[in-house]
Amino acid sequence: MPVKFQQMPDSDGYFGEYGGQIIPPELKAIMDEINEAYEQVSKTEAFQKELRDLYADYVGRPSPIFFARRLTELQGGARIFLKREDLNHTGAHKINHCLGEALLAKHMGKTKVLAETGAGQHGVALATACALIGIECEIHMGEIDIKKEHPNVTKMKILGCKLVPVTRGTKTLKDAVDSAFDEYLRDPVNFFYAIGSVVGPHPFPKMVRDFQSIVGIEARQQFLAKEGCLPDYLTACVGGGSNAIGLFTAFLNDEAVKIIGVEAAGKGLDTPDHAATLTLGSKGALHGFECYNLQDKEGLPLPVYSIASGLDYPGVGPQHCYLKDIERVRYESVDDKECLDAFMKLSRLEGIIPALESAHAVAYAMKLAKELPEEKTILVNLSGRGDKDADFVAEYLSL
Repeated sequence: MPVKFQQMPDSDGYFGEYGGQIIPPELKAIMDEINEAYEQVSKTEAFQKELRDLYADYVGRPSPIFFARRLTELQGGARIFLKREDLNHTGAHKINHCLGEALLAKHMGKTKVLAETGAGQHGVALATACALIGIECEIHMGEIDIKKEHPNVTKMKILGCKLVPVTRGTKTLKDAVDSAFDEYLRDPVNFFYAIGSVVGPHPFPKMVRDFQSIVGIEARQQFLAKEGCLPDYLTACVGGGSNAIGLFTAFLNDEAVKIIGVEAAGKGLDTPDHAATLTLGSKGALHGFECYNLQDKEGLPLPVYSIASGLDYPGVGPQHCYLKDIERVRYESVDDKECLDAFMKLSRLEGIIPALESAHAVAYAMKLAKELPEEKTILVNLSGRGDKDADFVAEYLSL
């Protein structure tokens, strides 16, 4: 019998031995309240209809599947298809769960929604959702990422959110999470922390996965309609893991579909400058849950690095950890050079500028395609567009 992945996590928020609520008792009560509200509200026809209507009329779903013909011809071998989440309103998959979280926060009577952001896509999507729903929004972002992702910073300010620069630690995503969580703890009764990935204490890995599962549900139906079969391979980039789990979930019980998550190898796995959590990490607690993470001998998170700001996180979603352990998903890594090569090739061959995060998945698909016969197919989750990265890449490559 296949594992019924949709029944996970268990009632304590665990995917196997990963997840849970590694938090103080008073905060556990708040998380349990959010879980109860989510389970009650999200199952109602009124909530589902409102979200469906917003996905269709506001986000522009379903996002299409595109055959990357010229990229395929260049690589040779398997055909490469793209699930175009970059075409969503706000330019990435993040809007899928941000709308759900903002709707839930409003239903619960919260006065402010808080979040962290790395590449800025989650920040823009949440600021957008909060403007639409009519609730105050505050985004914490590392100082380094603010300089690197200036276009998204401008968008967040225009959308009316309060942007808090984070100057502690490495001044990147992990520190933005710490900062946002500190603010949340000031008033967890009235504030809602809209976590930007399938990480954090239960119920957030479950909630974000459920909202993102629309990606895989659509893709499965679309690919069957287009090709008359399921894809042979799926691939998506993995930082915290929301876009990947969004695509993977609908296919987990399809044993013939091989699934690959792609982490950031940064400047190389033999250097300290990477974010390959599932490749080189070990089990520990981080930000209120158990997962693989990159940590020192004392169990403290190590500094991590990726050219893609959305991937430089020292932990990963607990369901990804479980899927690695049971070998249902294979996790590989792509370095900065390979990422930039994929970024430029997709841009110049297909007229699609990908986010640097998504370019990691494209880069792995390009390598994989060469190893496979022409009748095989690879579906890549193109999780975001590269508007935010264009100036950085142009300067980096002296274009």
